[in-house]
Amino acid sequence: MDNQSFRAALDAFLRAWENSSLIELETFISVGYQAREVRDGDIEAFGYEESVEGWKQGFSYVKGQQAEWDIREVSIIPMKEDERMVILYATIVLDGKPMETGNMFFDTFKKREEGWKLVRSYIETGVVRGS
Repeated sequence: MDNQSFRAALDAFLRAWENSSLIELETFISVGYQAREVRDGDIEAFGYEESVEGWKQGFSYVKGQQAEWDIREVSIIPMKEDERMVILYATIVLDGKPMETGNMFFDTFKKREEGWKLVRSYIETGVVRGS
């Protein structure tokens, strides 16, 4: 198990997210990335391009509001020798107060020649904090 290189990659991914750095975060997303997002009961499938656009909008909002991210690592699950699933809860903190809801991310990273890449996500939006 390659836990040390994964931990370093995950820490760098989370740092890029916390800093709202699209340039850094983009380096972790596989061009073959596939995701499913559930928003108000509707399921939407999207890929790399839509994902990058979504991160861009989210980062722009956070920077524009002078807000910050509150990202909590819930669990890391080894799936295969070269795959890990990370469960994260993320919300935005505005004026020192976290929003009532956030998103749960079930992110699968796969080790490639160029390092660990985010290949799949399942995202539940509007999750109530602490539930």
